[in-house]
Amino acid sequence: MAPLVPREPALLVDRDGTINVDLNYLDDADRLEIFRGVGAALRLARAHGFRIICVTNQSGIARGLYTHEQVARIHERLNERLAREGAHIDAFYYCPHRPEDRCRCRKPGTGLLEQALQEHHLDPYRSAMIGDRALDVIAGESLGLLTGFISGGPRAGERIRELTASGRTPDVRADTFLNAVLRILPRG
Repeated sequence: MAPLVPREPALLVDRDGTINVDLNYLDDADRLEIFRGVGAALRLARAHGFRIICVTNQSGIARGLYTHEQVARIHERLNERLAREGAHIDAFYYCPHRPEDRCRCRKPGTGLLEQALQEHHLDPYRSAMIGDRALDVIAGESLGLLTGFISGGPRAGERIRELTASGRTPDVRADTFLNAVLRILPRG
């Protein structure tokens, strides 16, 4: 019998609108703008033993607005910038499909979250999903993850209305990613 691999906690985080400014189909790494406090939040989570996994919907690929290669460059640039703050994201998962494709990998579907949990030996009972959309909360809830909702930012009103209409209540609601992480991390 193979030895049991200990399961680690993780922060599964959305990208656009959560850790960087949502520019509606970010297609150029030079346009990437990371929110203040993200590096500090990721360092703090790592200090508490959390892995950091980004899970993002990127339908711009299916729409022909950008390519897989452009997404990879954006993720590379994101980690380069985070490294300047002593932080990094362990892995990136993205869905290239449009909502009407009804795939399992597009949030609120749980396909990518399940894949990340399995491939990185993560403990869903000690992990959290943080995002700025109702679909992030729904995906996290569906797997029994703690959920965090970012209620601040330039599209806050729209996102809060979307969450209210979904009938979902996140475990944590905060105005910034850093504040969400601070409320999710264990005390002590």
